[in-house]
Amino acid sequence: MRPQDLLHFSLKTITSYPTRSLLIVLAMALGVAAVIILTALGDGARQYVVNEFSSIGTNLIIVLPGRAETAGSFPGAVMGQTSRDLTLDDAHWVGRLPQVSRYAPLNVGVAELSAVGKLREVTLMGTTADIFPIRHMKLSQGKFLSSADENSAQIVLGAKIAQEFFPDGNVLGQRVRLSDRRFIVTGVMAVQGESMGYNSDELVIIPIQHAQTLLNTTSLFRLLIEVRHHGEIDNAREAIRQTLIRRHDGEDDVTVIAHDAVLATFERILRALTLGVAGIAVISLAVAGILVMNVMLVSVSQRTAEIGLLKAIGTPAAVIRYIFLAEAIWLSLAGALAGLILGQAGSWALRLAYPQLPAWSPLWANFAGVAVAVLAGVLAGLLPAIRAAKLDPVDALGKR
Repeated sequence: MRPQDLLHFSLKTITSYPTRSLLIVLAMALGVAAVIILTALGDGARQYVVNEFSSIGTNLIIVLPGRAETAGSFPGAVMGQTSRDLTLDDAHWVGRLPQVSRYAPLNVGVAELSAVGKLREVTLMGTTADIFPIRHMKLSQGKFLSSADENSAQIVLGAKIAQEFFPDGNVLGQRVRLSDRRFIVTGVMAVQGESMGYNSDELVIIPIQHAQTLLNTTSLFRLLIEVRHHGEIDNAREAIRQTLIRRHDGEDDVTVIAHDAVLATFERILRALTLGVAGIAVISLAVAGILVMNVMLVSVSQRTAEIGLLKAIGTPAAVIRYIFLAEAIWLSLAGALAGLILGQAGSWALRLAYPQLPAWSPLWANFAGVAVAVLAGVLAGLLPAIRAAKLDPVDALGKR
């Protein structure tokens, strides 16, 4: 039997049992789609985290008050109750280190903003002008601070806040009240959206000294430090730690984190998660393969007369094996292609539902899903094919 006749015969056999064939194809398709969708979800989460961290630069070191090793987290830093404050003086000393390009002390809180008869609660950030190059933030209008006026009562509004309070666009020079203090608007941030857990379009920025007075604290929430060269991060991290130990009377009471180390840790975790969910999805393909084998074994018992007739007219056992293997390949191929389409549709739906999540399935996942489906189908078809080829023609014809 020629290969094309073999393929045509096996395809005709499959279409003669539409319900059975459809169920097998559906099982395979769901397995492949699960691999593609779950890997798209895992890899999308990884890319989202990488993009979020990359948006704040690669030469960044973060200093937090308190030790993560002792508390496991930083509740004291959030509540302003650490064993020793991380102060503005600490930040100035760190800024003198030769490895440091620039630094930005941070205080974060919530206050009521009022102007032109409007009132709303906003998130405020107290910092210096260096926050803009460090965090890659941009102003659409005006400016924010300089070394000459770092104590002046200036405020920069997020794009959404500015639009809400001053829809006519006449923002610069306006006077606003933040809590019980008056500020003059000197800048408006460019539209940036959400980043690192907060929406910068709904943020207001004021000088760090005013923020500490308004929030009634002397401790910094964070200290962001930009290193001159990426290769100096490890040296800079240790130099910062030693400087703060000396200033804190020998106490190692701060946590110094290298930004790229955090990013690498998250990336490893999420990559492992992606492979893990892909492995779980592959199990569904193995289950689909077992279904193929079971159905094909039942098919052998149902088609004993057909097999006996083929053997009686001289069809070699190898050809009969090939017929059943071809059927398994047809079914697994159809299931794999249907699963590929279904998986891509599912990934598209994820991207539509969550636009910020780049849920694109990796190329290897698409190939792996299809390849594993076909391999599972072929392996599942081996046992039924061997069993069919071993049937005795006389016994098979007798079961008609």
